[in-house]
Amino acid sequence: MATSSSVYSPPAFLFDLDGTLVDSVYQHVLAWREALEDTGMELSVWRIHRRIGMSGGLFLNALLRETGAQLTGADIERLQSLHAEAYKRISPQVRPLPGARELLDALAGAGVPHAIATSGRMDTARTILDLLGVRPDLPVITRDLVRYAKPDPDLFLAAADRLGVSIHNCVVVGDSVWDLLAAQRARALPVGLLSGGYGQEELERAGAYRVYEDPRDLLNHLDEIGVRISNWTA
Repeated sequence: MATSSSVYSPPAFLFDLDGTLVDSVYQHVLAWREALEDTGMELSVWRIHRRIGMSGGLFLNALLRETGAQLTGADIERLQSLHAEAYKRISPQVRPLPGARELLDALAGAGVPHAIATSGRMDTARTILDLLGVRPDLPVITRDLVRYAKPDPDLFLAAADRLGVSIHNCVVVGDSVWDLLAAQRARALPVGLLSGGYGQEELERAGAYRVYEDPRDLLNHLDEIGVRISNWTA
């Protein structure tokens, strides 16, 4: 009787950037606070932090709802520009998260497809990607390339398409509930990291299959997600 055989195919990995691979969430928070204060709005940093990871438009809509402020389209564009300027000034403070480079290197060495998908635009992401030492051939999908950012699934769908893999065989790694919501809407497997400031329970409620401390912790537990990397010592 004939038998069929199948070859194991490891999942592809789609990474968020800020708070997932680089320690930059709080720099974004402070940049947004500066931009908001420049336009006469004052918000506690914890309120801003809760929205980091969303698309810029949804982010501002949520904050405006909390403040009751009314802004025109031109005002919103100015806010986004002020944020970008403020973030660029403090971006030298940003560092790769522990194990981020090693995780990307290990996946590349094992032939595991992976990409980065960020709600940021390339003008703010480029310096951080250089800091992280991202290889020129690593696919990077930014806000500039899709119609909607997180929590819509467009970024992750585009990243899977760039890799030439099914989104259903992808693991989305993110630090915010917005990353995990987008992953679920894309029908990918969500994995959470604590390195962006969200708690484990929050990430699990948002659908995380597993939650790890940071990229290094994820690297040490890749077997839990079905990835085998031989001869690796963290």
